[in-house]
Amino acid sequence: MAKTDKTLSAAEKQAVKDRAKELRASQKKEKLEQAVLEKIAEMTEDEQAVARRVHAMVKELAPDLTAKTMYGMPAYADADGRTVLMFQAASKFGTRYSTITFDEGADLDDGTMWPISWALTTITDAEKLRELVARAVG
Repeated sequence: MAKTDKTLSAAEKQAVKDRAKELRASQKKEKLEQAVLEKIAEMTEDEQAVARRVHAMVKELAPDLTAKTMYGMPAYADADGRTVLMFQAASKFGTRYSTITFDEGADLDDGTMWPISWALTTITDAEKLRELVARAVG
């Protein structure tokens, strides 16, 4: 087996630092949401447009979810603190496209296999995303 490099990339190191900061942060909803808005503001213009629409949609369809950051990415958690979904900008780790990922707090179960992550370059099919968000929160 080939030896692998165990050094974290700069982006991964920043994600670890972001997560540590999040864990130390106050649990006040306003501070948590402000952190989400600040992370969105750091994204590229195209990513900001998508992230803002996702944020607005979650606030509209699932007002009980708490906006927070998770590894420096906008995320939304249920009353038990379980992450329901998060938005990862492509620029975060230099990936091909941004994604919206539904975590264990999401109610998307469908048989024995179902998608939990969706690529987003723009939100042209807002109804599909609205359906997924609404279904995820039950």
